[in-house]
Amino acid sequence: MRSSSLLLVSIALSQAPFTLAAAKFDFSNEYNATSIHAEGDKYFIDQVTKLSKGEVDITLHTGGSLGFKSTDNFYAVADNAIQIADTLAGSMAGIDPIFLLSSLPFIVENEDQAEQLYQIAKPYYQKVFAQNGQILLYASPWPASGIWSQKPVTTKAELANLKIRTYDKNGTLTLREAGAEPIKLSWGDVVPQLSTGGIKAVLTSADAGASGKFWEHLDNYSAIQYAIPLNMVHMNKDAFDDLSTDEQSAILKAAALTDEHNWKTVRTRVADNYKDLAANNVTIHQDLSKNFISWLQESAKPSLKEWLEDTGTSGSDIMADFEKNK
Repeated sequence: MRSSSLLLVSIALSQAPFTLAAAKFDFSNEYNATSIHAEGDKYFIDQVTKLSKGEVDITLHTGGSLGFKSTDNFYAVADNAIQIADTLAGSMAGIDPIFLLSSLPFIVENEDQAEQLYQIAKPYYQKVFAQNGQILLYASPWPASGIWSQKPVTTKAELANLKIRTYDKNGTLTLREAGAEPIKLSWGDVVPQLSTGGIKAVLTSADAGASGKFWEHLDNYSAIQYAIPLNMVHMNKDAFDDLSTDEQSAILKAAALTDEHNWKTVRTRVADNYKDLAANNVTIHQDLSKNFISWLQESAKPSLKEWLEDTGTSGSDIMADFEKNK
């Protein structure tokens, strides 16, 4: 009897359907959960879950909770320490200067031009990621960068000697040329430096300042329309290749949908940001003098010159294509 029972159990097990556990990935994002980037990443995860029917399980870690800043993400994804990351493009300039493109000051005038520039440069970005065992999933654009400050910054004199945070090489070069004292900092270091007085101003978007509650330290925002920089979401290629064909298709389709979603979202985000700023007594300076903006634009020219020198033919081709089509 016992042997017969064991035989029946064995037969039942052999006939039971074999199911694989869902693929599990960690997704690192240095920015706050309410930031435009985190919200776009959540949208991506929702699309992946829906399209893969739950077979791909992605966990988003915001606020740098995994211990990775944007400056760490590229190699962390390459080494598969994390599978996916949302990374400020300029923080990858040490990998390839092409990543400084989107933050070149005063190159684009609006979101339409920023998206056009991204589409022109996308094959160049994809090539660098591919050479380092990664794939580019989608872009995560920022609203235009401005200046958050304790006191108004609306003139050349008010900018002079100002200790201001920048997010990459372009900002450091430009604001130093404009007479300020720029300090390049990762996002996670900004609020601590504001709290201790290490910086008096921040170059970033209204959105970033709102998600970081900058009004606890800063009372003014100058909308200089400096640049519309990108974050980029990239994935470890081996982790992607380990997925089934259907799961890979779900990832890529979700990425395409998120790219479209993010570019739509960034076009309407500033109006909502300004409501938050006004509600928290931040003075928004929008009608800035032509003399001040012209001074900033002139101060930005060395950063473009250096970028073109560093990128060579690639940079020249991108800018020529952009100027021809914008």
